[in-house]
Amino acid sequence: MVWDPKDPWGKKQDPLEEALKQAQEQFKNLFAAGGGLKNMMPSGGAMNLIVAAIVILLAWQSVFIVAPDEEGVVKRFGTPVRTVEPGPHLKIPLVESVLQPKVAKLHRVEVGFRTSQQGRQQMVPQEALMLTGDMNILAIEFIVQYKIKESSEYLFNVADIHETIGKAAEASMREVVGKSKIDEALTTGKADIQQGTMVLLQSILDDYHAGVQVAAVQLQDVDPPEAVAAAFKDVTNAKEDREKLINQAQGYRNDIIPRAKGEAAELVNRAKGFAQARLNRAQGESNRFLATLKEYNQAKDVISKRIYIETMEEILPNVEKVIIDGKGGERLLPYLPLDRLSKPAPRPAHEEPQP
Repeated sequence: MVWDPKDPWGKKQDPLEEALKQAQEQFKNLFAAGGGLKNMMPSGGAMNLIVAAIVILLAWQSVFIVAPDEEGVVKRFGTPVRTVEPGPHLKIPLVESVLQPKVAKLHRVEVGFRTSQQGRQQMVPQEALMLTGDMNILAIEFIVQYKIKESSEYLFNVADIHETIGKAAEASMREVVGKSKIDEALTTGKADIQQGTMVLLQSILDDYHAGVQVAAVQLQDVDPPEAVAAAFKDVTNAKEDREKLINQAQGYRNDIIPRAKGEAAELVNRAKGFAQARLNRAQGESNRFLATLKEYNQAKDVISKRIYIETMEEILPNVEKVIIDGKGGERLLPYLPLDRLSKPAPRPAHEEPQP
């Protein structure tokens, strides 16, 4: 090894230190008087072109236009500072940036299923299967439609707003379905379930300050799981048969009872009419008898003869009779028609039948 008196330890100069020293020397020469940087700068027309390009770039960066269905959120160093309406606006170039979310667009979130690009729907069991209040399982698929209400909250308060709305909607639907019975969820209670889920979901998103407005919650399919679909169908058919039989019995009841009541009312009215007729006839006969009695007391012989004649006029037309002269009757053999005595005598024409 060669001995160097300047280096008592026998070490050579570090290459890194040598490179740094060379860079320092070049930087000093660049700013030295009469040379360096001034020689590198363009002059004349080239300088003017560069300045004009910089001015155009800054002007282009300071103007932005918000579409009619959008809302502009201006950020300054990443922090939102203001919200602007549709139209042209200004911003500080290179310092401020703009986000323009679609506030008029109706966004859609699918819960319990997913739609592929080909338009096919595939159920997601971990989201769709829910427990009802009467301990039954249903596969519920629904969609949530929402709009942006506050752009700054929508963009910055929640990391993944789409997934957050889906999870909150699933939790809301589970709570509402858990308070309902299976028959309500399958038939008449769907509207109440949708309304209750929408109200609960909006409350959760407001607590998150998500900046969205829930427009609608729509149930797509509400079915029992595939494993019990056949048994559930049998139960449903049995319920339908029961309702059918009950309706038939109710129809028969509604038909026979009014008819029986009508017949009963008819019999009662007929009996009342017959009773009133008999009463009126009895009163008339009584009045006639009293009038006849009065006349009889005034002229007994005439009235007695009249009553006798009237009575015979009523009796004789209904009696089979043979009139024989007195002398001729002495030569005839008396005959009693026993076969005719057993027949009932005919009633007078004016007499009404008994009820």
